[in-house]
Amino acid sequence: MQARRNREPVSAGAVLVVDGDADCRAEVSQLLQRAGLATVEFATGEEALAAAHGARPGVVLLEVELPGASGYEICRELRDEFGEELPIVFLSRVRTEPFDRAAGLLLGADDYIVKPFDPDELIARVRRLSARGASRAAAPGPANLTKREQEVLGLLVDGLLQSEIARRLYISDKTVSKHIEHILAKLGVHTRAQAVAKAARDPLLGSSA
Repeated sequence: MQARRNREPVSAGAVLVVDGDADCRAEVSQLLQRAGLATVEFATGEEALAAAHGARPGVVLLEVELPGASGYEICRELRDEFGEELPIVFLSRVRTEPFDRAAGLLLGADDYIVKPFDPDELIARVRRLSARGASRAAAPGPANLTKREQEVLGLLVDGLLQSEIARRLYISDKTVSKHIEHILAKLGVHTRAQAVAKAARDPLLGSSA
Protein backbone atom coordinates (compact mmCIF):
# COMPACT_ATOMS: atom_id res chain seq x y z
CA MET A 1 0.00 0.00 0.00
CA GLN A 2 1.39 3.38 -0.89
CA ALA A 3 1.53 6.25 1.55
CA ARG A 4 -1.36 8.65 1.16
CA ARG A 5 -0.63 12.26 0.39
CA ASN A 6 -1.95 15.11 2.47
CA ARG A 7 -4.40 16.12 -0.25
CA GLU A 8 -6.44 12.96 0.36
CA PRO A 9 -9.16 12.92 3.03
CA VAL A 10 -8.60 10.97 6.22
CA SER A 11 -11.45 9.61 8.33
CA ALA A 12 -11.59 10.87 11.90
CA GLY A 13 -10.46 8.18 14.32
CA ALA A 14 -8.14 6.40 11.89
CA VAL A 15 -4.74 5.17 13.00
CA LEU A 16 -2.00 7.14 11.24
CA VAL A 17 1.01 4.95 10.43
CA VAL A 18 3.96 7.26 9.81
CA ASP A 19 7.14 5.55 8.63
CA GLY A 20 9.63 6.22 5.85
CA ASP A 21 10.11 2.46 5.37
CA ALA A 22 7.35 1.41 2.96
CA ASP A 23 7.59 -2.28 3.87
CA CYS A 24 7.32 -1.67 7.60
CA ARG A 25 4.53 0.84 7.04
CA ALA A 26 2.55 -1.69 5.04
CA GLU A 27 3.20 -4.46 7.59
CA VAL A 28 1.91 -2.35 10.48
CA SER A 29 -1.13 -1.18 8.50
CA GLN A 30 -2.09 -4.68 7.45
CA LEU A 31 -1.77 -6.00 11.00
CA LEU A 32 -4.03 -3.27 12.37
CA GLN A 33 -6.53 -3.59 9.54
CA ARG A 34 -6.86 -7.33 10.18
CA ALA A 35 -7.59 -6.41 13.80
CA GLY A 36 -10.44 -4.18 12.60
CA LEU A 37 -8.72 -0.80 12.87
CA ALA A 38 -8.82 1.75 10.04
CA THR A 39 -5.37 2.95 9.05
CA VAL A 40 -3.82 5.56 6.78
CA GLU A 41 -0.15 5.49 5.80
CA PHE A 42 2.26 8.40 5.49
CA ALA A 43 5.94 8.43 4.55
CA THR A 44 6.68 11.76 6.28
CA GLY A 45 5.61 13.50 9.45
CA GLU A 46 4.66 16.65 7.56
CA GLU A 47 2.04 14.74 5.55
CA ALA A 48 0.64 13.18 8.71
CA LEU A 49 0.43 16.58 10.43
CA ALA A 50 -1.53 18.05 7.54
CA ALA A 51 -3.94 15.11 7.66
CA ALA A 52 -4.36 15.33 11.44
CA HIS A 53 -5.29 19.01 11.14
CA GLY A 54 -8.11 18.03 8.77
CA ALA A 55 -9.50 15.14 10.84
CA ARG A 56 -8.52 14.14 14.36
CA PRO A 57 -6.84 10.72 14.26
CA GLY A 58 -7.52 7.97 16.77
CA VAL A 59 -3.87 7.05 17.32
CA VAL A 60 -0.61 8.14 15.68
CA LEU A 61 2.20 5.59 15.23
CA LEU A 62 5.43 7.49 14.60
CA GLU A 63 8.76 6.08 13.50
CA VAL A 64 11.44 8.13 15.26
CA GLU A 65 13.71 8.29 12.19
CA LEU A 66 11.66 9.96 9.44
CA PRO A 67 12.51 11.80 6.22
CA GLY A 68 12.39 15.54 6.97
CA ALA A 69 11.18 16.37 10.47
CA SER A 70 11.91 13.64 13.01
CA GLY A 71 9.27 11.72 14.90
CA TYR A 72 10.24 13.68 18.01
CA GLU A 73 9.47 16.98 16.27
CA ILE A 74 6.16 15.69 14.91
CA CYS A 75 5.19 14.43 18.37
CA ARG A 76 5.78 17.90 19.85
CA GLU A 77 3.66 19.52 17.12
CA LEU A 78 0.84 17.03 17.64
CA ARG A 79 0.93 17.67 21.38
CA ASP A 80 0.77 21.42 20.75
CA GLU A 81 -2.23 20.89 18.49
CA PHE A 82 -4.21 18.25 20.39
CA GLY A 83 -2.88 18.32 23.94
CA GLU A 84 -2.80 15.06 25.88
CA GLU A 85 -6.02 13.70 24.35
CA LEU A 86 -4.35 12.23 21.25
CA PRO A 87 -2.58 8.87 21.77
CA ILE A 88 0.93 8.86 20.22
CA VAL A 89 3.22 5.83 19.94
CA PHE A 90 6.86 5.86 18.86
CA LEU A 91 8.25 2.97 16.81
CA SER A 92 11.96 2.53 16.22
CA ARG A 93 14.41 0.01 14.84
CA VAL A 94 17.47 2.16 15.55
CA ARG A 95 16.75 4.03 18.77
CA THR A 96 16.15 1.01 20.98
CA GLU A 97 18.13 1.69 24.15
CA PRO A 98 16.36 2.31 27.48
CA PHE A 99 17.41 5.98 27.42
CA ASP A 100 15.90 6.32 23.92
CA ARG A 101 12.59 4.96 25.16
CA ALA A 102 12.71 7.17 28.24
CA ALA A 103 13.40 10.24 26.07
CA GLY A 104 10.45 9.42 23.82
CA LEU A 105 8.10 9.11 26.77
CA LEU A 106 9.39 12.34 28.29
CA LEU A 107 8.73 14.10 24.98
CA GLY A 108 5.08 13.19 25.29
CA ALA A 109 4.57 9.76 23.70
CA ASP A 110 2.10 7.40 25.36
CA ASP A 111 4.10 4.32 24.40
CA TYR A 112 7.37 3.32 22.74
CA ILE A 113 7.64 0.10 20.73
CA VAL A 114 10.94 -1.31 19.53
CA LYS A 115 11.22 -3.08 16.18
CA PRO A 116 11.01 -5.95 15.49
CA PHE A 117 7.81 -6.08 17.53
CA ASP A 118 5.46 -8.89 18.45
CA PRO A 119 2.33 -8.47 16.28
CA ASP A 120 -0.12 -9.37 19.06
CA GLU A 121 1.55 -6.93 21.45
CA LEU A 122 1.40 -4.12 18.88
CA ILE A 123 -2.29 -4.75 18.23
CA ALA A 124 -3.08 -4.90 21.96
CA ARG A 125 -1.28 -1.64 22.70
CA VAL A 126 -2.86 0.23 19.80
CA ARG A 127 -6.34 -1.09 20.61
CA ARG A 128 -5.98 0.05 24.22
CA LEU A 129 -4.87 3.53 23.21
CA SER A 130 -7.51 3.75 20.48
CA ALA A 131 -10.26 2.96 23.00
CA ARG A 132 -8.85 5.52 25.44
CA GLY A 133 -8.63 8.18 22.72
CA ALA A 134 -12.18 7.46 21.55
CA SER A 135 -13.58 7.85 25.08
CA ARG A 136 -11.81 11.18 25.49
CA ALA A 137 -12.98 12.41 22.08
CA ALA A 138 -16.55 11.42 22.89
CA ALA A 139 -16.62 13.85 25.82
CA PRO A 140 -14.80 16.97 24.62
CA GLY A 141 -15.12 20.43 26.05
CA PRO A 142 -17.91 22.90 25.33
CA ALA A 143 -18.65 23.45 21.63
CA ASN A 144 -16.37 20.47 20.91
CA LEU A 145 -13.31 22.54 21.80
CA THR A 146 -10.26 20.53 22.76
CA LYS A 147 -8.62 21.25 26.10
CA ARG A 148 -5.88 23.23 24.32
CA GLU A 149 -8.46 25.26 22.36
CA GLN A 150 -10.27 26.07 25.61
CA GLU A 151 -6.97 27.25 27.08
CA VAL A 152 -6.34 29.51 24.07
CA LEU A 153 -9.88 30.90 24.17
CA GLY A 154 -9.60 31.52 27.89
CA LEU A 155 -6.42 33.54 27.36
CA LEU A 156 -8.09 35.50 24.55
CA VAL A 157 -10.89 36.31 26.98
CA ASP A 158 -8.24 37.48 29.45
CA GLY A 159 -7.03 39.93 26.80
CA LEU A 160 -3.72 38.30 25.88
CA LEU A 161 -2.26 38.83 22.43
CA GLN A 162 -1.38 35.92 20.18
CA SER A 163 2.34 36.23 20.96
CA GLU A 164 1.60 36.33 24.69
CA ILE A 165 -0.55 33.22 24.43
CA ALA A 166 2.27 31.43 22.61
CA ARG A 167 4.71 32.29 25.39
CA ARG A 168 2.25 31.34 28.13
CA LEU A 169 1.53 27.91 26.60
CA TYR A 170 5.08 27.31 25.31
CA ILE A 171 3.90 26.87 21.73
CA SER A 172 4.60 28.77 18.51
CA ASP A 173 2.65 31.75 17.17
CA LYS A 174 1.75 29.62 14.16
CA THR A 175 0.23 26.94 16.40
CA VAL A 176 -1.77 29.55 18.31
CA SER A 177 -3.07 30.90 15.01
CA LYS A 178 -4.24 27.41 13.99
CA HIS A 179 -6.01 26.96 17.31
CA ILE A 180 -7.77 30.28 16.87
CA GLU A 181 -8.90 29.28 13.36
CA HIS A 182 -10.38 26.07 14.78
CA ILE A 183 -12.05 27.95 17.63
CA LEU A 184 -13.73 30.41 15.27
CA ALA A 185 -14.98 27.57 13.06
CA LYS A 186 -16.34 25.55 15.98
CA LEU A 187 -18.06 28.56 17.56
CA GLY A 188 -19.51 29.64 14.22
CA VAL A 189 -18.02 33.14 14.40
CA HIS A 190 -15.72 35.11 12.12
CA THR A 191 -13.55 37.22 14.42
CA ARG A 192 -11.67 36.87 17.68
CA ALA A 193 -13.82 39.60 19.18
CA GLN A 194 -16.95 37.59 18.38
CA ALA A 195 -15.37 34.48 19.94
CA VAL A 196 -14.53 36.42 23.11
CA ALA A 197 -18.05 37.85 23.26
CA LYS A 198 -19.55 34.37 22.88
CA ALA A 199 -17.27 33.04 25.62
CA ALA A 200 -18.35 35.92 27.86
CA ARG A 201 -21.97 34.85 27.40
CA ASP A 202 -21.07 31.22 28.13
CA PRO A 203 -18.20 31.12 30.67
CA LEU A 204 -17.71 27.37 30.17
CA LEU A 205 -16.37 28.04 26.67
CA GLY A 206 -13.35 29.82 28.05
CA SER A 207 -12.68 27.26 30.77
CA SER A 208 -10.10 24.49 30.53
CA ALA A 209 -11.45 22.78 33.63
